[in-house]
Amino acid sequence: MGGICRAEHRLEQDQHPRHRRERNIFLQWSDYCVNLFFMKILRFSLFLFLTILFLSACGKEPAVGKNPLSDNKPAYGDILVRGDIGDASNLIPLLASDTASHNICGMIYNGLVKYDKNMNIVGDLAESWDVSPNGLIITFHLRKGVKWHDGHPFTSADVLYTYQVTVDPKTPTAYAGDFLKVQKAEAPDDFTFRVTYGRPFAPALISWGAAVLPRHLLAGKDITQSPLSRHPVGTGPYKFKEWAAGQKIVLISNPDYFEGQPYIDGRITRIIPDTATMFLELRAQNIGMMGLTPLQYTRQTENNLFKNNFNKYRYLSFAYTYLGYNLKNPLFADKKVRQAISYAINKDEIITGVLLNLGKPANGPYKPGTWAYNDHVKKYNYNPQKARELLREAGWTKTNNEGVLEKNGKPFVFEIVVNQGNETRQKCAEIIQRQLKEIGITVKIRVLEWSAFVTDFINKRHFDAVILGWTIPLDPDAYDVWHSSKTKPEELNFISYKNPEVDEMLEKGRSTFDQKQRKKYYDRFQEIIAEDQPYTFLYVPDSLVIIDKRFRGIEPAPIGLEHNFIKWYVPKDEQKYIMTR
Repeated sequence: MGGICRAEHRLEQDQHPRHRRERNIFLQWSDYCVNLFFMKILRFSLFLFLTILFLSACGKEPAVGKNPLSDNKPAYGDILVRGDIGDASNLIPLLASDTASHNICGMIYNGLVKYDKNMNIVGDLAESWDVSPNGLIITFHLRKGVKWHDGHPFTSADVLYTYQVTVDPKTPTAYAGDFLKVQKAEAPDDFTFRVTYGRPFAPALISWGAAVLPRHLLAGKDITQSPLSRHPVGTGPYKFKEWAAGQKIVLISNPDYFEGQPYIDGRITRIIPDTATMFLELRAQNIGMMGLTPLQYTRQTENNLFKNNFNKYRYLSFAYTYLGYNLKNPLFADKKVRQAISYAINKDEIITGVLLNLGKPANGPYKPGTWAYNDHVKKYNYNPQKARELLREAGWTKTNNEGVLEKNGKPFVFEIVVNQGNETRQKCAEIIQRQLKEIGITVKIRVLEWSAFVTDFINKRHFDAVILGWTIPLDPDAYDVWHSSKTKPEELNFISYKNPEVDEMLEKGRSTFDQKQRKKYYDRFQEIIAEDQPYTFLYVPDSLVIIDKRFRGIEPAPIGLEHNFIKWYVPKDEQKYIMTR
């Protein structure tokens, strides 16, 4: 399957079935009866909306139920309609840092390498590669006969261009760091690409899983003004067809894909910002795949309608959710204040009350159970008394008439921003608001539409604190998120964290191939982060995915569900929609 195959850090907005995207889970607080009530109210309007929407892409009426006599043989056809709370921002993956964009781009583009289902590095646009004995030179041997979606042949010139535009200082990308390690890049012939590093770089090979861009459409032009941001052209298993902003993104299968034409003819991502409405669409079988909230997973999908028509999947995400502090705000300059807030937050209450125990506490930036994870870092178990002591040590010694702490005559008041549609994060913010009030801190909550949240607040650093999530890379290199050089606009260290020893550990961790030595560097990195608390790490959620039963060929694996999406299929007599081309 094509895609942006390096597990890069990306802003997560909700849980979704790609083995990570949010992998953050939304909590639907309305109960089943309320959903039925809303169904009655919305039935007519939803009917009109869906009729208009699907007639534009589908040529026959939905089938009713499942055919018990289906022969279950793989067949070409049908459409997967997925629900998503956030629209994409940019379909040139080099310029996008959000998962909504990367989830679409992952079907359109390929890298030179990718992860297989067991998280081993395998070839993608590269058939094979050679690594020099000292690890400093990688020579990629590219596939022949691959074509871009517009019919232009793919060659090593595309890979060289992608490297050059990535490291160009004028390109506003968060992903240049890995490629700046390259000392020389060359394309000696059409199907050979060679890179030379000045010193060992542990993530070197998987860094070339980043999407390769079409040179013939971009070279010599301002990439930020390219029409490809809205009409992408790749080499992947799906071609771009349509993007109705805020409504849907439509992809159609690529019959010339080098790994074989996907069985599923089309993928429609419907943007439905409200999870309650999305669940109603699922219940009406107008969408075939979505990420569930804990309440939906545990209670609202346990009736016969869902059991007969859908399959559910659950696995621990490669993601974590956190409360991050804008360290340019004087309120958060003292680490004792950040530590105090962490002690004042009861993670167990969040996991029990919001996630319904479908997740684990997070204590750092790696997934529990992976080789880089350090379980011996400083923990911040719920301790409001300790929180009060630390605040007093930080100078917050007075309380005003409203019970709010004051320092130099100013009350301790700050705002948490969260993205619209993610009710889990909103409920987390409300719990944190209540818990911090108990120690004399006033919290305000602002809910923002996703694109404005990223563009106007996160990228411009216009926030006090934020509840967000990161995907967790399979390689533990966390340079792009935590290094002090990555604080510029559009880059990922948007909390402006700076610690010289962290910089040193990250640099050393990516400069050795010895896993035991890397483990020492990343263990120390986690210890420093735990002490500094630039984030209050909240939880690692379970991914809760539901998929229409008519889709076959799904193979759950350590990396997730969609690693083999081109092999998913619907038996001919169970197919529901026809994709018009």
